[in-house]
Amino acid sequence: MINIHAIMAIYQFEMARTKRTLMQSIISPVISTSLYFIVFGSAIGSRMPQIDGVTYGAFIVPGLIMLSLLTQSISNASFGIYFPKFTGTIYELLSAPISPLEIILGYVGSAASKSIILGSIILLTASFFVPLHIHHPVWMLFFLVLTSITFSLVGFIIGIWADGFEKLQVVPLLIITPLTFLGGSFYSLSVLPSFWQQVALFNPVVYLISGFRWSFYDVGDVSMTLSVGMAIFFLLCALGTVFAIFKTGYHLRN
Repeated sequence: MINIHAIMAIYQFEMARTKRTLMQSIISPVISTSLYFIVFGSAIGSRMPQIDGVTYGAFIVPGLIMLSLLTQSISNASFGIYFPKFTGTIYELLSAPISPLEIILGYVGSAASKSIILGSIILLTASFFVPLHIHHPVWMLFFLVLTSITFSLVGFIIGIWADGFEKLQVVPLLIITPLTFLGGSFYSLSVLPSFWQQVALFNPVVYLISGFRWSFYDVGDVSMTLSVGMAIFFLLCALGTVFAIFKTGYHLRN
């Protein structure tokens, strides 16, 4: 039987940390993304032709939201589990009558919740800068939630793997952010030469951005079925890795 009280204790503790770091967790990402809307959406976008029938300013909105979701999900989840390791309180957590599933639900659930709130705020902010039309709100919510959960799991893995604060930033800065920029955040893959279009398909972020953009404008670089399938596949891989970590005790028991 799942211990709801344990899950809620971890969840509420992590959510309370957001209030203490409101500038870093919410306000700063929103301001940064708003600057993208102003520069790319208004200044540059007004001079560019439409992409697949969508104005450039509106076209980049799903990519910018996805960029914030990926980076913030990883950041929130990785710091959430790393800090107990750093202070040594992780051993109290591991010795408590709490299952790995309950620990994961508490930490990953709170990190995903923060990302969903942030994505919603950015989406609302974007509506003040560019005209938005969400053709498939259910699918938009599906990708918003699934991406937040998946990359919160990835952040959880990074937080366990890291043995120093600097390592918490290695994967987001050197891997996730470049993959997001190269995954069609600011352009359609159709503008690339055919060879690079094929290379881009090895970028997992392409499928997330494409599916998310399709939910807005009915246009995407890959089929919606493939995007959904890959999104679920990434989630299952992340879940499998996390449970393997708890089973082996990797970076937890020593």
